Amino acid sequence: MELTGIASYLVSFLTFAGVYAVLALGLNMQWGFTGQFNIGIAGFFAVGAYTSAILTTPGSPAYLGGFGLPFLVGLGGAVIASALIGVIIGLITARLRTDYLAIASIGIAEMIRLFIKNEDWLSNGVRGIAGIPRPLQGTPLDTPLGYLLVVVVFVVGVYFLVERAYASPWGRVLRAIRENEPATAAAGKDIANFRLQAFVLGSAIMGLGGGLYAHFFGFLSPEAFRPLYGTFIVWVMLIAGGSGNNRGAILGAVVVWGIWSVTELFTDMLPAEHATQGAALRVLLIGVLLQVILVLRPQGLLPEKPPRLIARDRRSR
Repeated sequence: MELTGIASYLVSFLTFAGVYAVLALGLNMQWGFTGQFNIGIAGFFAVGAYTSAILTTPGSPAYLGGFGLPFLVGLGGAVIASALIGVIIGLITARLRTDYLAIASIGIAEMIRLFIKNEDWLSNGVRGIAGIPRPLQGTPLDTPLGYLLVVVVFVVGVYFLVERAYASPWGRVLRAIRENEPATAAAGKDIANFRLQAFVLGSAIMGLGGGLYAHFFGFLSPEAFRPLYGTFIVWVMLIAGGSGNNRGAILGAVVVWGIWSVTELFTDMLPAEHATQGAALRVLLIGVLLQVILVLRPQGLLPEKPPRLIARDRRSR
């Protein structure tokens, strides 16, 4: 029984880590590639989750839904909805820099969360959406392990696409904007357009992560998309793993989620009267971890490396 419990816990842990890995890859597209300081991850996370839930759940008079569409259609809708929101926000904020973009993005993310929380006709408000179907219902793979395999497939697929984008001429333009924007503009590149493209693609990937989360957890509530869970921890994952490195984003998601999960096990052992302090202690430990990484390994566990073709060209000179 103990081995079964440990195996179930590991499957759940890896599934959550995979969902966060998708979010970290989306953030890496924005911050790691282009240097866009987006603190509104939770907004796109929520849009993707609720869109997929609404499209795939059975009918209910409590909220918009009842479409009962397949899992992949729900994920496709999550990606499209997040991309459309990304276009709207990107057109407004693409020209903003660093702290201005951060303030605008976190404000918009909170607006999205509060809209979901208060518009009962759309999302059932604080009562949330339950009964979100799993992707493999009615098949032998309708198990937690089966859903883990689904998440792994999407993580690998997103990693492959983002890695190809990183090594492409388009990705080189994004890194040039990040490193020296005036020189890139002098070379004739449309800075605002490239920023918008990276922002929208990153937002779409975050929406995909939200859809995967909805179908794994099976229940959605606005509280799941607070800045702590939807934004702050994703930033820690990317910085810890290595900003600009897609493998680092995945590694950071696994490591930081592992630390977060282990601290939960320890705080659950505390007496009931200290439960609130235990939750705050977990946040403090993650903050301390971030500070330690910034001091000892400011480039993360896996620092950014140039694509192989560029590295080979430099060696041949």
